[in-house]
Formats: sequence, C-alpha cells, structure tokens
Amino acid sequence: AFIPSHGLLLSPEPLFLRVHCSFSLPQGMPCPCLAVFSLVVALAGCCPLSPTDAQTTQLLVQPPWRPAVLWDRVTLTCQGSGTAGATTWYKDGQRWGQNRRDSFTVTESGTYTCDRPGSGLSPPVIALNDRLVLQVPARTLLEGDTVTLRCRAMWDMSVDRVRFYKDKKDLRMSLRGNELSLSPLQQHHSGRYHCEGSGPFWASQSAPVTVTVHAPPQGLGVTNP
Repeated sequence: AFIPSHGLLLSPEPLFLRVHCSFSLPQGMPCPCLAVFSLVVALAGCCPLSPTDAQTTQLLVQPPWRPAVLWDRVTLTCQGSGTAGATTWYKDGQRWGQNRRDSFTVTESGTYTCDRPGSGLSPPVIALNDRLVLQVPARTLLEGDTVTLRCRAMWDMSVDRVRFYKDKKDLRMSLRGNELSLSPLQQHHSGRYHCEGSGPFWASQSAPVTVTVHAPPQGLGVTNP
C-alpha cells in the first residue's frame, strides 16, 4: 500500500522492509538498510531527512553558530567512523595539539578541521576574535526555513547603527536590534553576507560569511527485499 503523507511504499509483509533512500543514515549505517520493525517505526522512516553525508567526518560546534567566537567558550566535537579517541586535529592547515580527544574547548582563533581514520577530513570550522562578527546558524539551511543572522560585537558589547549587506549590497531591511531574519528561505538568499556597526569609540565591518540554501531532501521509497 502507498501512504502519501509519508512517501513510503510498504510491502504486504510490513515487518520485513528494505529501505531505499537517496541520502545517508546516521552513525555510518549504510543505505539501503535491512530492518525488522513495526509499522509505526516504518512510518517514522529508517532514513532521516538530512542532506549531509553521514559517511563523512563532521565537526560539530557548540554553541551552534558559525563562525564561532572565542568569547562564547566554544566546544568542537569530531564525529565520524573509527575508534573513539583516534581524532587528529588541524589548525590553519597544520597538525595541532598532541591529544587525540574527540572534543575540546577553543582558546585560539583560527580554522579548525579534524580527521577520523574511517571517514577522513571534516569540513572546516572558523573561530574568530574580531571586534565585529556576523554569525549564521551552524546547520544545513533549507528552503522554507526561517534563519536569523546576527551581528555581534566582541564580548557582546553594545553595537549601534547596524547594517547588513549581501554580496556587498546594502539590504536596507528592517532589523530586530542587531539581528536580521530571512523567512522563508529561498535559493536567492544564498550569497556572501557581512555587517557593519559601531560603538562609542569605534566602527567596524565583519568578515563575510557564505550562506548556502539547499533544497529539502527527497522522500523515501520502501520496497520488498
């Protein structure tokens, strides 16, 4: 039977399903996957709606904003296949540190990556200590989402006369304090953003941040094994 609301094609024997998905599973589970589960679990879906490839190494940042800023006490965590504690860290392209822990607290600005023996090198995470920083949520941005860009001064000092720019053009949009909301996200929102602002004795411009809007993941198809 076909269930339109979930995009699943169930066999007459719903307890034994082979799930064919157009994207990857979490924690390195390959796709397609053979699963034995109830109809409820089948409706929930074996494969998550994620556009990222779970077979690659991921570098998670907490708080989940990019670029990271040192005054937030940022923690980086390396996730990927292979033995826990077998992480190699790089800073600005050079091997960094002697420990092989999977996470640590950032104390220096720079560009960080990590390597796991079973899944390779992660995408980079940038940590800044600039006077003014434009931040974007550190997650995949999908069409239809609402996303907030925020312009922050070092140590969250007060910042006035904030302006946001996309591809060097003044957006001239209404702001909520030092934040800019984009909703709903569309492909035309992709581009390079930066902000400008000033304090009592300073004026500054942030480094540019690339915003990429992705199409939502495709649905699932479930067939007999």
